[in-house]
Amino acid sequence: MRDETIAIHAGYESDPTTHAVAVPIYQTVAYEFDNAQHGADLFNLAVPGNIYTRIMNPTNDVLEKRVAALENGIAGLALSAGSAAVNYSILTIAEAGNNVVSVPLLYGGTYTLFAHMLPKQGIEVRFAEDDSPASLERLIDGKTIAVFAETIGNPAGNIADIEAISDMAHSHGVPVIVDSTVTPPPLLKPIDYGVDIVVHSMTKYMGGHGNSLGGVIVDSGKFPWTEHAAKYPGLTQPEPAYHGIVYSAALGPAAYIGRVRTVPLRNTGSALSPFNAFLLLQGLETLPLRMERHVDNAMAVANHLQSHSQVAWVQYAGLPDSKYYDLAQKYTNGRPSALLSFGVKGGYDAGVKFYDALKLFKRLVNIGDAKSLAAHPASTTHRQLNEAEQAGAGVTPDMIRLCVGIEHIEDIVADVDQALAAAR
Repeated sequence: MRDETIAIHAGYESDPTTHAVAVPIYQTVAYEFDNAQHGADLFNLAVPGNIYTRIMNPTNDVLEKRVAALENGIAGLALSAGSAAVNYSILTIAEAGNNVVSVPLLYGGTYTLFAHMLPKQGIEVRFAEDDSPASLERLIDGKTIAVFAETIGNPAGNIADIEAISDMAHSHGVPVIVDSTVTPPPLLKPIDYGVDIVVHSMTKYMGGHGNSLGGVIVDSGKFPWTEHAAKYPGLTQPEPAYHGIVYSAALGPAAYIGRVRTVPLRNTGSALSPFNAFLLLQGLETLPLRMERHVDNAMAVANHLQSHSQVAWVQYAGLPDSKYYDLAQKYTNGRPSALLSFGVKGGYDAGVKFYDALKLFKRLVNIGDAKSLAAHPASTTHRQLNEAEQAGAGVTPDMIRLCVGIEHIEDIVADVDQALAAAR
C-alpha cells in the first residue's frame, strides 16, 4: 500500500464484535485476565494482549501500527508528548557514565533536556560544532551510546545529512536517533536512509489540528544490539526492572521498542490517552494530503519574502540559494516541509512589531497545525537560553519562524505583507 492508503487503513480492520469502521476509543484502565496463567503469560511477554492502559491500549495500538507502517519500522510506541518520546529514546539505552553525541541546532525543549537535565542523571550530552558527520565523529568514544539529530532543525531550518551520519555512527557501533517531527511521512522516512530510531511529536503535523498532545517512537528493528552487548546491557542482559527478561532473546529485532514500553513507560508513566490517540488517528488520515498544501504554500511564502524590501534574510531549504538546498533535494524531493524563518529589518524591535501585527497567523509556539502559525523564538521558545546559547541554536533577535498552514495562499501573503508594513 502507498502512504495515502496506509494513513487510512493500516493497523485496523472493522471491529469483530460491532463491525465498527471507525477505530473505537477503548477508554478503560485495565483488562481482565482469563485466569492466573493468562496473566502470568502476559507479564512474561509470552503471549500478546493487554494488561494496563499505561502500558498498552487497543486504540493506541492501531496508532502505533499505522505510524510504524508509514515509517517502514518494525514497531512503534505512542506516548503522551514528543518530549517524552525524545527522553525515553535516550533513557532506554543510556546509563550513568554514558554519553550522547548530538547536532547543535535543536528544538529548544530538546536542548534543555540535553544540556541541563540528562547530565544531572549522569548522562553526558556532547554537542558537535555543526551537524556534519565529521564534527559528530570527533566526539564519539567508547561510552557513546547514541548519535542524535533532527531531520530539519526547529527553528533554524537546517537539514542534517542523516544517511552520512548513520554510516559514520554505524562504523563505531552506535545507533542513530532522529527527530523527524518537521518531516513526517510521506516527506521523509529516515529509516530508509539508515536511521535506527525515529521520534515524532505527533502533536504537530501528524495530528495536524492543534487539539491533541502525543509523541511516538518508531524502531527500525535493524540495529544489531547483541553485537555490542557490553555497551547495551539493558537489551542484552537480564532486566531487573522486568522479571529478569533478556529483551534481545525474547523479542529479537523488537528488543529496543519492547524495553521502551516495559521499563521507561511502565515505570514513569508518560502514557498517551486513548482519546488523544483517536484524535491523532483522525489527523493521520489526511496527513499526505495536508502536507502537499503545506509545502506548496510554504514555497510561495518563502519566494515572496525573499523579494520583499523589509526582509533581511530568509532561511528555507527549498530556495536555490540555501546551503541546504541539495540536501532538501536528496531527502524531501525539494519539498522540505512548511517551516521557514526570516529576519525583519530593524532587529528585535521590528521583529516584535511584525509579530504583534499578525492577524491571520496565530501567535503561539506550536508547529504543524492546519492553521498558519508564527513564533518569535528569541522571546518565547528560546527565551530561557542566553544570547550565546540562542546563537548556537540558530536563533537571532530578528528571527520570525513561520509554520505555513493550508489556508488560501493569497490570504496568507496578505497577512504577511500588512504585518511587514506595520514593522517599518
